[in-house]
Amino acid sequence: MNDKKIKKRILMAFIGVIVSGLAVGLFRNARFGTDPFQVFVNGISNKVTFMDFGTLYMLINLLMLLLIFLLNKHHIGISTFVNIFLLGYVVQFSDDVVAGLVGDSPSMPVRIALLAAGLVILCFASAMYFTADLGVSTYDAVSLILTERKLGKFRYLRITTDVICVIVGFALGAVVGVGTVVTAFFMGPLIDFFNIHVARPFLYGKENKQ
Repeated sequence: MNDKKIKKRILMAFIGVIVSGLAVGLFRNARFGTDPFQVFVNGISNKVTFMDFGTLYMLINLLMLLLIFLLNKHHIGISTFVNIFLLGYVVQFSDDVVAGLVGDSPSMPVRIALLAAGLVILCFASAMYFTADLGVSTYDAVSLILTERKLGKFRYLRITTDVICVIVGFALGAVVGVGTVVTAFFMGPLIDFFNIHVARPFLYGKENKQ
């Protein structure tokens, strides 16, 4: 792989991880519920009362990291560790900035706009660092590995894993909002769309959407 393509991959990975953190800040201020994986972790947090959320979140990710390493370590890279150890700070920064802009009680149109923008931006960011192929988050790796094992198309497998997370989290007492449901059903197809029409053409060129 030539130097130009390597630089593109690094740029895509950096943009993907950072922008995804910014998008989560939009989600949180929309106040329509968190993404499916957060619902899953929140549900477990309701039962594991002897551990704070931050520590539990990192522990779950580390356990999933071990599983991904055993199944296909190819998906572990720089982006994976940035997601585990740095993404939370980006999310907090985004959350604070957006909250300062929209206030404590944003109107319904503003909340809907934040939800829509957060979803689209998160899917764009995910597609960028998926295609960069320098590692993905432990949760994202699950649907990618299932896809590689020919269990179905990515968009449908992502919907399946999202729905399972929502069901388990809800059963354990986590709050499920409209945003959670929208994310569960639309994130997979949107990531697939940005993969095909933005990320792959950017990396490989319009004539070579590998």
